[in-house]
Amino acid sequence: MSASLPTISREWHLVARPQGWPTPDDFALREAALPELADGQILVKNSYFSVDPYMRGRMNDVKSYVPPFQLDQPMDGGAVGEVLASRAEGIAVGDHVLHGLGWREYAVVDGSRAAKVDPSLAPLTAYLGVLGMPGLTAYAGLLEVGSFKEGEAVFVSGAAGAVGSEVGQIARLKGASRVIGSAGTDEKVKLLVEEYGFDAAFNYKNGDVTRQLKEAAPDGIDVYFDNVGGDHLEAAISALNVHGRVAVCGMISMYNATEPSPAPRNLAMVIGKRLRLQGLLVSDHSALRPQFVEEVSAWIRSGDLKYDETKVQGIENGAEAFLGLLRGDNTGKMIVSLAD
Repeated sequence: MSASLPTISREWHLVARPQGWPTPDDFALREAALPELADGQILVKNSYFSVDPYMRGRMNDVKSYVPPFQLDQPMDGGAVGEVLASRAEGIAVGDHVLHGLGWREYAVVDGSRAAKVDPSLAPLTAYLGVLGMPGLTAYAGLLEVGSFKEGEAVFVSGAAGAVGSEVGQIARLKGASRVIGSAGTDEKVKLLVEEYGFDAAFNYKNGDVTRQLKEAAPDGIDVYFDNVGGDHLEAAISALNVHGRVAVCGMISMYNATEPSPAPRNLAMVIGKRLRLQGLLVSDHSALRPQFVEEVSAWIRSGDLKYDETKVQGIENGAEAFLGLLRGDNTGKMIVSLAD
């Protein structure tokens, strides 16, 4: 690399596998030499990288749908940044790209694994959230996995997060009869109703979830978008109408548990109500991306769909941003900003 280009990058490593809740001691920020660019590669200065709930599962050394993070190796995840050098056809210096080598300042990326993004259409951070993987998760989960139809009632748990807030708004824009959300603070509950247009919302810490959901949805629900699992899934099974559907996106209530959850204890209701529970991985729905970007970006431009981001400044705060995400400190998408 030329003298004007960086040769060293700071990057976050997983140094211990968490038992229960992760702690700062499980992570280390280290320096690493950047390799020379090979044909087909680009050097990216990351502007922002994403921290997401699914990353907690990758810290366990178990077989899953995504390989686990390796100890004493850089972690990865969604990132957007500016191309500083390119030996890849079709990608030029100064282009902005979305890629999968986050958790670091600079990344050497295969051009085939990077997608050009247009900062004039939407802010760069939107490609990590509302127009990125969380947004497509919301869109595909509600419409394809949840088989949502106009006139149905929808319940979303973790509704103030990046995925949940978009699920509720898409349901509203697509003609839901009622949209209900749960969140963990009174401030987030207020945001769901006043900013995102949910018909009802409740703080799951303020009492029994089954009772609060029944009060918020007296006529039941038709689709439940599950980000939480546990008592929320149990409450939803009770509230679902005949032929209701559950799109199981995540179960954050169990990610740091060291004991199995007893809930849901009412699974037998699945039979009589003929419910459908289906897991959701966004990678199965990439064919929807063009339709999703076109529809959602239009809603953003018109102001019909709103989104929040929680930005944590500085790579040195990357691990703390992730821990904050697990605690629910974020409203909307949690992003680490490396931009000056």
